[in-house]
Amino acid sequence: MAGAPRKVSKTGAANAITADLVAVLVAVTDGEPKIMTIANGGALPSGPFEFAHRSLQTGLRAWVEAQTGHPLGYVEQLYTFADRGRGGHEKSLHSISISYLGLTREDKVGQGFQAHWSGWYEYCPWEDQRAGLPASLAKTLASRLRAWAKSAETTALQRERWQRAAITFGLDERDWNEELVLQRYELLYEAGLIPEAARDRRNASAVIPGRPMTGDHRRILATGIARLRAKIKYRPVVFELMPAEFTLLQLQRSVEALAGRLVHKQNFRRLIEQQQLVQETGAIAADTVGRPAKLFRFRHGVLAERAVVGTKLPLSRT
Repeated sequence: MAGAPRKVSKTGAANAITADLVAVLVAVTDGEPKIMTIANGGALPSGPFEFAHRSLQTGLRAWVEAQTGHPLGYVEQLYTFADRGRGGHEKSLHSISISYLGLTREDKVGQGFQAHWSGWYEYCPWEDQRAGLPASLAKTLASRLRAWAKSAETTALQRERWQRAAITFGLDERDWNEELVLQRYELLYEAGLIPEAARDRRNASAVIPGRPMTGDHRRILATGIARLRAKIKYRPVVFELMPAEFTLLQLQRSVEALAGRLVHKQNFRRLIEQQQLVQETGAIAADTVGRPAKLFRFRHGVLAERAVVGTKLPLSRT
């Protein structure tokens, strides 16, 4: 695991357990979702949990700030992974990865830190459906998944594999479900089509484009993307990623960037108005081309007004 040395138990390697804290720190800049990375983009900010930390979250905040110089604001726990044989760890080690999702705004990384912002679609290019998948990637995905399905030992298992692939990746004219990010990554891993599978299982072949990451970090990234895509539909967390003032088009582009899907402009704006999520600032954006665009700000009172029923921000389809 990048970032810090591991703590190994004294009970012997056969029973050794390590606990790593991993952060998916997200920002949206100019309509593109970014994640904070270390190790030349090959890892997420992370480090082992130590007894000196008061809590898991305290430990995570300490590691992120030490490695990136970026203090964590909004953060929530994602998931705990504890699978043996995943992440390239020694088989004698049982590694637990406790992951968190943080939302922020992109800023310059200070001197002395090796962290930088990377586009999350560099790691999961199949998740960006805003303009549809490039024909070459779509063809490769479909053909390799079909070959994997056909390699099953029985006809029933072949059908079951292909059905899973078709549902998960929206093949055979099925709808694309933007929330199935982790399921898609796991299917590619199971099918041996990504570098992490080739690393963990010597007989796998990696053929699907997408930048790999150390350990189980790309799996954790997929979990973070899925959580955020689901969350923006029922909580106004997207405003954690927006500047203090923004145009409605900037807000729409940010939602589309996170979801990997385009939304219907008029329906989106109607929903924003109906939910009373924003209010006009009275100012006009200075850098817009064509018709001047009004600037808005998030109406924080909505959080108190709808604390019980929630605030919906549905992802409208084109």
